[in-house]
Amino acid sequence: MHDQSSTPSVGAAPELFTWEFATDPYPAYAWLRENAPVHRTRLPSGVEAWLVTRYADARQALADQRLSKNPAHHAEPAHARGKTGIPGERKAELMTHLLNIDPPDHTRLRRLVSKAFTPRRVAEFTPRVQALTDHLIDAFAGRGEADLIHEFAFPLPIYAICEMLGVPREDQDDFRDWAGMMIRHGGGPRGGVARSVKQMRTYLGELIHRKRDDLGDDLISDLIRASDHGDHLTEGEATAMAFILLFAGFETTVNLIGNGVHSLFMNPVQRERLQASLAAGESGLLATGVEELLRYDGPVELATWRFATEPLTIGGERIGTGDPVLVVLAAADRDPERFADPDTLDLSRTDNQHLGYGHGIHYCLGAPLARLEGQTALATLLTRLPDLELAVPAQDLRWRGGLIMRGLRTLPVRFTAQNTSSTSD
Repeated sequence: MHDQSSTPSVGAAPELFTWEFATDPYPAYAWLRENAPVHRTRLPSGVEAWLVTRYADARQALADQRLSKNPAHHAEPAHARGKTGIPGERKAELMTHLLNIDPPDHTRLRRLVSKAFTPRRVAEFTPRVQALTDHLIDAFAGRGEADLIHEFAFPLPIYAICEMLGVPREDQDDFRDWAGMMIRHGGGPRGGVARSVKQMRTYLGELIHRKRDDLGDDLISDLIRASDHGDHLTEGEATAMAFILLFAGFETTVNLIGNGVHSLFMNPVQRERLQASLAAGESGLLATGVEELLRYDGPVELATWRFATEPLTIGGERIGTGDPVLVVLAAADRDPERFADPDTLDLSRTDNQHLGYGHGIHYCLGAPLARLEGQTALATLLTRLPDLELAVPAQDLRWRGGLIMRGLRTLPVRFTAQNTSSTSD
């Protein structure tokens, strides 16, 4: 808890969504947790929404079925509704995915998708993630410098999810371009993003159509095969699901790796502990460490949009029907009421029920894949490039400043150049 004597009066709420805020939002979130834990604010898009910042309130809101994921419940006129989801998804007919729907449709779709996207499938993919990781490091290890976002954290999850989905190798660079457009416009104009979404949707629809006649051992084939008491995904549903697995799965992992490396740079004692543990062939600290990095400075700052379907009370505030509610995961995960020394990075923290992957029926389906990619990326970087360090002053780094995600634009690093014979082919 911070010193009450230095706390500004309740009326002097910190300014939100500025560039300074994007760099370090945590002091503002601490103020909100203490003084206005459920806070109505106008977002940069002009839409008004409630921000929920305390852990207990956040956990309750994430599981509250009166808070719908369906933008149709937004009380604002249609032009405002268009500002609350993934740019272009409405026009591209991609709305029927897990981030936008409620039970019973959500229950049915999630059950079908879970049959395809199993922890076993992810576990079988471990050697491929390791090979992709080594291949990307090989490309810059001989130079002694790199931008870890663009050369490593960004391509790794794109190529991984493409391979899992069954996107042919020769088409994967197209996905890299479309995904790059989404990342670059995180805080900017939506037109380029909408175009990329449309291109991705068209491609995935065609790929699913082709695979129906030639099923393989990949996630899209599994989505087509998945059935439950004779119930199958429609082609439109399969396309929307493939899209959201890609969309939700890549930027979160980019930021998990980027923010994770940045947090280790800023906390050298913890980084040394992890490197010593890895050098000793242990995996325990890596496993708890990735969970702690998710809690401490996670990739998803705010959970995706929810809309009240009836009046309800959260944290003592009355939420009206149709009001948007944004659960601030970054604030909840540093709540001192839930986490001891929440502003301290402790890679061995075990009491760590963080909300980085959400909670309730919308808990992240891709969490096992994100964990695998995060653990593999960090372990391999720290093992192969042990003297990795920031190549610019920390204060020169720029954060992307979008609403939902938290991530760095670039992460320039330097290290002793290596010969590029990788640890796996």
